Amino acid sequence: MKKTLLLVGTLLGVGGAGCGAYAPSTEAGEAPDTSASGLTASNCAQLTATSVIASGNDGNVPANTLDDRLDTRWSSLGKGSWIDYDLGTTRTVAGATVAWHNGNTRSNTFTVSVSPDGYTYTQVFSGRSSGTTTAAETYTFPAVSARRLRITVNGNTLNDWASIAEARACAGTVTTPPPPTGSSVVWVGDFETGDRSQWSHTQMVSADRLAVVASPLRQGRYAIKATVRQGDDPINSSGNRNELVKMTREPVGSEYYYRWSTMFDSTFPSVRTWQLFTQWHHEGDSGSPPVEFYVYGEEIRLNIGGNPGVIVWRTPLVRGQWQDFIFHAKWSPDASVGFVELYLNGQLVLPRRYIATQFPGQLNYLKVGLYRNDTITQTGIVYHDGWTMARSLQDVLSPTSVVTAP
Repeated sequence: MKKTLLLVGTLLGVGGAGCGAYAPSTEAGEAPDTSASGLTASNCAQLTATSVIASGNDGNVPANTLDDRLDTRWSSLGKGSWIDYDLGTTRTVAGATVAWHNGNTRSNTFTVSVSPDGYTYTQVFSGRSSGTTTAAETYTFPAVSARRLRITVNGNTLNDWASIAEARACAGTVTTPPPPTGSSVVWVGDFETGDRSQWSHTQMVSADRLAVVASPLRQGRYAIKATVRQGDDPINSSGNRNELVKMTREPVGSEYYYRWSTMFDSTFPSVRTWQLFTQWHHEGDSGSPPVEFYVYGEEIRLNIGGNPGVIVWRTPLVRGQWQDFIFHAKWSPDASVGFVELYLNGQLVLPRRYIATQFPGQLNYLKVGLYRNDTITQTGIVYHDGWTMARSLQDVLSPTSVVTAP
């Protein structure tokens, strides 16, 4: 809302419980006082939504909350009614500003949730409106990265209507703080430096193939865009690749958690051959790595043990949406000691599986980007963000992570 106008409204009565109770199908309100002065929402750098949807409406449609007018509104009857704003791309969000219809006569109970994709939502605020004004009120919360913002209304002090005249998400700034005292974080490769300096080195044919980008994002301000074209062979080896390298060299018997997010471009090739996007490669120069995440056709797979190895997990390939991985591994060439465990998008999808995760006498190192069969002719694009390596699950959980077992 470019500016907020005071709205003077009168709430019509709703019949109480019992025989003959009156329940209107629409919510009434008087026209605004056109003589009222304009007010700008405070403490909010407003983000413009590209579209809005809602759980329902009474003819007062959700688009009314984006028209910069306080004499229109979205209304829906029932606790749990929600309205949901698409910001068009991942943005840093630190609050919401809401002008409540009849906000000077009742206090609304509500929550604010955010989502990177419109599927998984995390609640970031819970509270009540003041009940004293129809002007916009701003509700702040710690900055998070999100594409969608949802306001869920759980009734008000007079009835169960959800009615909002105007609403906007508020921009914020995400910073990467140093690990807290006692943290088990050992390395962060989240690109928040604005470059590739958090990584040991690269294997790329040119800088544009591993480009630090400001969009799309899963968190913070930057992510990496890995692009591979047929013929990209920076190390004169098998396959085509452009990869980041981190010399993690996890000791035998060590145990770590790794968090990262990957998004496959909408044009990502569908071919029945290997396309690696994350791998822990052995120190030897040749052969398949002991741990590899790759795409085959329309599946994402996790293979352990090189070629042929064992496919311990697979899931359908999803394009155009961030996929959040938490990988837990104990590194050992002994199958009775080493293990892997995997969470995807907050769900435990691979319970602990004992298996050899190293080759005898060789440590591993991390490679991220895209490495694929050189027979693939289409351009491949994949995005990575948020890499963190730590010794505990808690220290790889992002501010919006919710991990649950099945």
